[in-house]
Amino acid sequence: MTKKKIALNMETNFKYGHSNHAVALENHGYHDEPPRNVGARSRRDQHTGHVAKFRDKFWLSLALTLPAVLWSSDVQHWLGYHAPTFPGSQLIPAILGTVILVYGGSVFIKGAWPELSAHQPAMMSLISLALVVAFTASVAATLGFFEVDVWWELSTLITVMLLGHWLEMKATAQARGALDALAALLPDMAERITEKGIEKVPLAELRIGDVVLVRPGSRVPADGIVVQGTADVDESLITGESRTIPKAPGDAVVGGTVAEGGSLRLRVKAVGEQTALSGIMRLVDAAQASGSRTQALADRAAALLFYVAVAAGILTFACWWLAGDREYALIRTATVLVIACPHALGLAIPLVIAISTSLGARNGLLVKDRLALELAHDLDGVIFDKTGTLTRGAPVLTGAAAVTNVDEREMLALASAVEADSEHAIARAIVSGAGRRGIRPESASGFEALPGRGTQATVNGQSVAVGGPRLLADTKATIPPELDKALSIWASEGRTVLYVLRRDAVIGVLAVEDEIRPESADAVAALHELGVRVAMITGDSQAVAESVAKRLGIDDVAAQVLPADKAAAVERFRAENKTVAMVGDGVNDAPALATADVGIAIAAGTDVAVESAGIVLVRSDPRDVVRAIKLSRATYRKMVQNLLWATGYNLIAIPAAAGMFIRWRIDPPMSVGALAMNLSTIIVALNAQLLRRVKLEL
Repeated sequence: MTKKKIALNMETNFKYGHSNHAVALENHGYHDEPPRNVGARSRRDQHTGHVAKFRDKFWLSLALTLPAVLWSSDVQHWLGYHAPTFPGSQLIPAILGTVILVYGGSVFIKGAWPELSAHQPAMMSLISLALVVAFTASVAATLGFFEVDVWWELSTLITVMLLGHWLEMKATAQARGALDALAALLPDMAERITEKGIEKVPLAELRIGDVVLVRPGSRVPADGIVVQGTADVDESLITGESRTIPKAPGDAVVGGTVAEGGSLRLRVKAVGEQTALSGIMRLVDAAQASGSRTQALADRAAALLFYVAVAAGILTFACWWLAGDREYALIRTATVLVIACPHALGLAIPLVIAISTSLGARNGLLVKDRLALELAHDLDGVIFDKTGTLTRGAPVLTGAAAVTNVDEREMLALASAVEADSEHAIARAIVSGAGRRGIRPESASGFEALPGRGTQATVNGQSVAVGGPRLLADTKATIPPELDKALSIWASEGRTVLYVLRRDAVIGVLAVEDEIRPESADAVAALHELGVRVAMITGDSQAVAESVAKRLGIDDVAAQVLPADKAAAVERFRAENKTVAMVGDGVNDAPALATADVGIAIAAGTDVAVESAGIVLVRSDPRDVVRAIKLSRATYRKMVQNLLWATGYNLIAIPAAAGMFIRWRIDPPMSVGALAMNLSTIIVALNAQLLRRVKLEL
């Protein structure tokens, strides 16, 4: 199965992280319902098209709104100017206002139908109500029933709403390409071994039982069992294990992993949807297709404001009608509904999100999902993947010990001489570690890689080998007692131990481990200061995990965790802590990233991890997780402040519009009510700009 087919055959139902009114716009008010069976790439392209269409609608509506406002009699009176007059110029606001309503306002009106049909009125319902009332009042004024001019208000109302939703959709647009990134781990072609020789075939033509050749440095095309050859296989992208795993006949190999230091012939045991990689893809798909964990505050506020506005409008109309002033009853009712229109409410969230995402980008934080940013303010726990996140994901020489009659530096010089010609990651760690100690490798000859065991060469006329336990078993060498203490300490810390042999006798041992990032301890300490509990998930052994956790001060550890178990582990942490974030960088982290309340990926990691996360850290610095939480908390405060103002000012504005303060000579006309509503929008916008002053330094 080709990469494209793997991705597109997986039915997806991604939630884009929009608030409910944005979803209503997409699914009901703006385009036809999308086909049921579309791939991740199709949905991503479709969503990008929706953002572009809202952008185009805003700019055209703005172009039409400017002359509508310019020729408005009220605006001319307020600003003391006279627009050019010509036959029909008095109808410019009416004509353009109607065009704007049909072109730009119809998406909101269509978006209200699902809310009203479900008896759950929210933002779309409130906006649509204001549009209908403003249009009706404008038509009535043009026909001479009212002495008001609100065409300009109708036009600006629609234009500002389009701006708000464009900003929101732009800020929350997500390139959900996780499935494509997973599929890309598989090669396009495989080398199948037949009676006639080796033939290259597409992955789609592989069948269970086929024997395939995997050359050094190439990816395994499918799950299988090794039938011939030995090699060290890098499974870190799948299992999270930081060390390469030696594979020999009879061992299982996972598709998508990389063979190093040898070639393999393996018999295919799973293809297509049955492979481990496809299983991870299904986990990512299922996690991303799950429902949103919270609703946007703006929707709840809009729902409440809808009922308040409708009730206030009905009460206003009834009171003034019964008082005998029918025309005033209509004017007051229209003013109440117009002044209650959520200009500010429509921008309260999108503006804050747009500014916070920009602020985050300047500080190395890419916000892909606004819901993730909202949830991060209330995190109870943060779960880190170890390899490549808290550690550098590359081995480093951390210890050396030699037998009594051999100098440690001499032993290191011999080991680095053997490893100098090897491209293996551990070999590079030994050479660089010796170099940091001022030791230059001696010249070696006859270098030979021993797949699954180590390396050997001739140094100063003597046979020297460096390798792991299998090398000891093959040579039947014994470990001198004076090395037991160092080996015991390293074993307790979970370090990888390598043996240095000269003429088949052990002369020393080396300790190698995945280097902990120097910033990791500061990150854990800063999270504790914020009241956040820290956990770690890893595919490494329990000893390695506990050693790292002890040095960093991590609270909880889950070791030897496979990809499917990582998602389950996140669920367990969520049961103990109400809201948790997952931080990772590998393919094996993708299901966990998508399952957590907040997924945070390292940009230097794999594409699938980045695509599965809601927040991406540009730098490989775990301290940026702390910055993300600080940004989230500042963003949330601004959201709450804006929502309180956007809804709270109605406590005074609606009663004033209803005529309750006439005895104090407060009787705002509809146009003044509209102006007050726009002033509320300006206040919300200015408050959102204050977010730019937030400092995210630790």
